[in-house]
Amino acid sequence: MKKKLDIIFEDKHLIVVAKPQHILAIPDRHEVEKPNVLTMLRKQFGEIFTVHRIDKETSGVMVFGRNELTHRDLSLQFQNREVKKVYTALVDGTLAKKTGIIEAPLLNNLASSGKVVVNKAGKPCETHYEVVEQFRDYALVEFDLKTGRTHQIRAHSLHIGHPLMTDKIYGKREEFMLSSVKRKKYSAGKDQVERALLNRSSLHASHLTFVHPVTKEKLTFTAELPKDMRATVAQLRKWNAVK
Repeated sequence: MKKKLDIIFEDKHLIVVAKPQHILAIPDRHEVEKPNVLTMLRKQFGEIFTVHRIDKETSGVMVFGRNELTHRDLSLQFQNREVKKVYTALVDGTLAKKTGIIEAPLLNNLASSGKVVVNKAGKPCETHYEVVEQFRDYALVEFDLKTGRTHQIRAHSLHIGHPLMTDKIYGKREEFMLSSVKRKKYSAGKDQVERALLNRSSLHASHLTFVHPVTKEKLTFTAELPKDMRATVAQLRKWNAVK
């Protein structure tokens, strides 16, 4: 795990970071010693306030407040759906429409703690999507969240029949192996065990747009795809391109 966070932007009011995959956004309620972004920032900058969260396995842009006034303003922007949140994901299959809108209410699944399901009794949810690059068996897709429900992209992509390429809760597989697309041409080498190209949810918070609480300037911050997703895309272009 990286010892230093990638600070995208900082001033005396807020800090924007690129969260690495496999690290918590905030401390775990039961195991507070687990590495997390909030604690790392507090060690470096002092008091820091959490504005929003993304899943442990998800990488990408996060903003934190450096004082209570900034925290309150940013939190209200999220609450009032004034923040633009765009995620980039790898999903299964060929999407029939290159752009679309998914409107499907989500409800906590009482039979499976932490999971949500599409249910008419759930909270209204809206996700816009656009295919960035289509491969033979997978697609690179941008998701624009109009609401911000737990696991919204993961559940909505499953709902339209294109779950994330790797997702241990909603998808078909936990890991993505090069051998699955290279097939007979793949060779791990003698006495070597194949390592997964992706071993977490194939989801990345790529863009975040909000209004600076003090300067009132509209700001957009971007985090490039991390190494594991870039490597996977490169291999898909080579071995899974549309013929």
